[in-house]
Amino acid sequence: MDGVELFLLGRALMKIGEDALPTEGLGGGHRPVLVVTSDIVAHPDSTVGEIARRTGLPQSAVSTAVTRLQTAGSITTDTDPRDRRRTVIRPAATISERVARIRASTIDDALAAALPTADHAALGEVHAALEVLARHLRPRAAAPQ
Repeated sequence: MDGVELFLLGRALMKIGEDALPTEGLGGGHRPVLVVTSDIVAHPDSTVGEIARRTGLPQSAVSTAVTRLQTAGSITTDTDPRDRRRTVIRPAATISERVARIRASTIDDALAAALPTADHAALGEVHAALEVLARHLRPRAAAPQ
C-alpha cells in the first residue's frame, strides 16, 4: 500500500463512519462537529479561536459546531476566570442523550453496505481488521464523550 491508497482508504472509512452515525433530526455537517468534539475532549477549557487554530477549521465552523454541541448537551461553556473576556469550552460532566445514542449505534449496516457483496466472512474479516487498526491508531485523547 502506498500513501495514495492509504489516503483513499481513509476517505472510504470516513464515509462509512458518517453513514454509521445516527442522524435523525440533525441535518448535515457532522464532520466539523466530530473534529471539534475530538479537540474539546483533548483540550478542555479551550476557546473557539484555539480550537480553530488546532483543527484548521474556520472559526465560523467551530462556532457553529460549538453551538450544536452545546444545544445537544455535549459541552458546556463558561467565562474564563483568568480573563473574563474569554469563553472556555469543555466536555459536559454527564453524557448527553445524543452521545448515548451514538455510543449505542453500530457500524454493521454501514460496513455491509460498503462491501461489494453481502459476504458474512468478509464482513467479519473487515470488522476484525478495523478493531486492530483502532487499537493501534485511535488517538487516546479523542475518545468520544
